[in-house]
Amino acid sequence: MTKHDSGVCHVVGAGDFDPALLRLRENDLLIAADGGLKALTAAGLTPHRILGDMDSLGFVPHGDNVTLLPKEKDVTDLLAAAEEGKKRGYRRFLFYGALGGRRFSHSLANLSLLLGLCKEGLEGSLMDPLCTVTCLGKGCYRPVKSGGYFSLFAAIEGTVLSVEGAKYELREHTLSPTFALGVSNEGNEATRITVHRGFAFLVLDA
Repeated sequence: MTKHDSGVCHVVGAGDFDPALLRLRENDLLIAADGGLKALTAAGLTPHRILGDMDSLGFVPHGDNVTLLPKEKDVTDLLAAAEEGKKRGYRRFLFYGALGGRRFSHSLANLSLLLGLCKEGLEGSLMDPLCTVTCLGKGCYRPVKSGGYFSLFAAIEGTVLSVEGAKYELREHTLSPTFALGVSNEGNEATRITVHRGFAFLVLDA
């Protein structure tokens, strides 16, 4: 299996999709997860793989690049798409059409998906016209643009992090999933987030 260290696995789901957020490069993989095919077709884009139970798409497409999943299964279509990307050696995943919509349960499932990837040492983000959500593991990050709003939430109990160079700073503070202390901070390019222990969800407002 070849590792695509420089490539990105892009997965488009059935939610709201802004084609301007999708930037494909030569080594990237583009997967339509079920109803995401409609969004890609409307944008004039052709996925490398089409995968799902096709309940939101409403029909079963034909082709060698189509994987039909059973309607009764233990994984979501986006999780199955991520597994497909992992099999092909990808280590960075961007998910579109994965937040909001009429089924909030899928948004929560996609946050779980990010946490699972992060625990495996992989990178994943939910790309939305209104925000970007990423799960951060142990390490140091500088992801905030000048004048940007960001929020941090503990993904698990015992998450310890520091925030420097932002309006509200923290020093090796233990965040709790039951108290949203890290919501609506203001930062810039010099803002540094350090996760000392655990995992945190970072929300960057558009």
